[in-house]
Amino acid sequence: MTDWDAIVREHGPLVWRTACRLLTREADAADCFQKTFLAAVEHGTPVENWPGFLRRVATARALEQLRTRYRDAPRAAELPAEVAGDAPEPLALAAAGELADALRAALARIDPVQAEVFCLVCLDGLGYQEAAGHLDITANHAGVLLSRAKAA
Repeated sequence: MTDWDAIVREHGPLVWRTACRLLTREADAADCFQKTFLAAVEHGTPVENWPGFLRRVATARALEQLRTRYRDAPRAAELPAEVAGDAPEPLALAAAGELADALRAALARIDPVQAEVFCLVCLDGLGYQEAAGHLDITANHAGVLLSRAKAA
């Protein structure tokens, strides 16, 4: 029998960081967190690598939410919120925010597996071999998918 309290306690922060990295809204990250653990409960087969499995599921759920957000968003660009006067380097903060928004939009548009590989390698800092292990593909295939994701 699986001790879900222990799994959530031990791996919950990893799932939360993964969701928050892609989803800027706390409510969306909370939904992703719940969907990730619900998918884990419904998975049915034994899991040998909980961190890898949960990171992959959280990334997939976050990307699904991003696709939904950008698909349902109005086509007109929203004006960014004003940056507080005491914030350090407002121009750098604005540029970083715009870059992050552009990255989220791009990840929502590309192939889901390519987006997962990009997130695992570029955002989570995993190597090709480790990312490939999470996705049950070869390291070479992970490299090809990453290259395609970057090109897209």
